[in-house]
Amino acid sequence: MKKLRHIVPEYAMLLPALLLLAAFVIIPFICSIAFSFTNERLMPRPIPTAWIGLANYQRIFTDPEFWQAVKNTLHFALIVIPLQLSLSLGAAMLLNSKLRGMTLFRSIIIMPLLIPMTVIAAIWSVMLQTPDGLFNGLWAGLSGSTQVKDWLGDPRYALYAIIALSIWASFPFQMLIYLAGLQEIPKTLYEVAAIDGFSRWQQFRYITFPGLRNTHIFAVIITTIGAFSLFTQVNILTAGGPNGATSTIIQYMFSNGFSSQRIGFASAVSVVFFCAVVMLGLAQKKLMSEK
Repeated sequence: MKKLRHIVPEYAMLLPALLLLAAFVIIPFICSIAFSFTNERLMPRPIPTAWIGLANYQRIFTDPEFWQAVKNTLHFALIVIPLQLSLSLGAAMLLNSKLRGMTLFRSIIIMPLLIPMTVIAAIWSVMLQTPDGLFNGLWAGLSGSTQVKDWLGDPRYALYAIIALSIWASFPFQMLIYLAGLQEIPKTLYEVAAIDGFSRWQQFRYITFPGLRNTHIFAVIITTIGAFSLFTQVNILTAGGPNGATSTIIQYMFSNGFSSQRIGFASAVSVVFFCAVVMLGLAQKKLMSEK
């Protein structure tokens, strides 16, 4: 009875969080699975909601726009993940050093984390404007060319503009993860290595990088999930254009669910996306753990 008296308050403290999790994650996801087998629409219509089986899933895998969104998402992820993690690790090592001014540098570099992505995207949309945006001014000054670039309206540049924005806005988060990992590595290892004549590169190769093994796994998984969840900056800057050049899986799901009001189809896309991200995360963790 005494044991039960101790257990009940502990579970009671978890109850609010569990209720919120159920209300905003579990129940909506179950509803998405159910809707994915129907022709449910956002607004009422004369034809009632009907069970259509796997028709939505068949349509997903035969839709060229879906595969374009997948291609863009993979393109984004393959560039952002290595660049963002490399930049994050480099910045974390710099902050972990004993150089002067690192406190001020840390305060400046984490500023993007304090600004909502919607605000960042709105600011960048102004800087990327044609012809009078900041980036066109920098391009003209550095290249000497008078030809302006349509950073968001040209399919050749639009996705890369979003990649640059995303790396700048997100890398401080991974930097803090790496900084925490660096501070867990014993300083005595570096002292012994210095006595043995290890160079900075050898210290990084044999102490720092292996010592961050678990941090690498966590950072890669978090960055991968974030890359595949790209939406806010695309929706604000280009809405998936021009001509689908920046369309991503989440943007594709959003446009079908809200612009086209096909809730059943968008729900099927969300289920496919969820399964893909879970499988990718598990495979990634397994591969990195084996290494």
